[in-house]
Amino acid sequence: MARRPRYFLKDQSHHVIVRGNNRMPIFTCEADHLFFLLSLEEVFQKHGIVTHAFVLMGNHVHLLVTAADPQSLPRAMKSLGCRYVHYFNRGHERTGTLWEGRYRSALVDTARYFFTCMRYIEWNPVRSHIVARPEDYRWSSYRANAMGSDIGVTLTPHQTYLALARTAAARQSAYRRLFRRPLAQEELQAIRHATDRTGVLRSGRHPAPGSDPGTTPMD
Repeated sequence: MARRPRYFLKDQSHHVIVRGNNRMPIFTCEADHLFFLLSLEEVFQKHGIVTHAFVLMGNHVHLLVTAADPQSLPRAMKSLGCRYVHYFNRGHERTGTLWEGRYRSALVDTARYFFTCMRYIEWNPVRSHIVARPEDYRWSSYRANAMGSDIGVTLTPHQTYLALARTAAARQSAYRRLFRRPLAQEELQAIRHATDRTGVLRSGRHPAPGSDPGTTPMD
């Protein structure tokens, strides 16, 4: 079966998902999380990618990023994946693949769906019944975006986030208000549909891959 092409639009963000093979754990201790985040930051800086939100779950990762050019994200994810597999296999005395195929991704269209995607990502530990509140989960970007906390990872605020308010404190307060209610089932389905189909997350309808003029296949 032919690979689905991934699409790139200048200055548009991507929701990226990478999963463990057969839903196996890809993080088993604090050192695993720390190494992945350190590697992510180094690799993304090299390839001109900025991170707006993330969460590291037991067997998968969600990222919200903006890439410099069509090849930045594929190259960075390949480098990150190889680096982490080498570390994980050596540290846990195992061999073979760790990932469930290639990463999945979707373009994120419109301000509304940018925040929907951020909430989807940072609410994941709550939705999975790991913690009661997003700020209680250490391995996500929520405490940085909502509280201004130092989480040891460099986040680049997106223009959509910066437009929430004029000051950092006011932006964080506005961001916390977005988390007062969980995402609706329709919003969850739209995000899952987009990433499953390597499409575009946008308002008004389910996304269709390559439906927007001006998008460029990444690989």
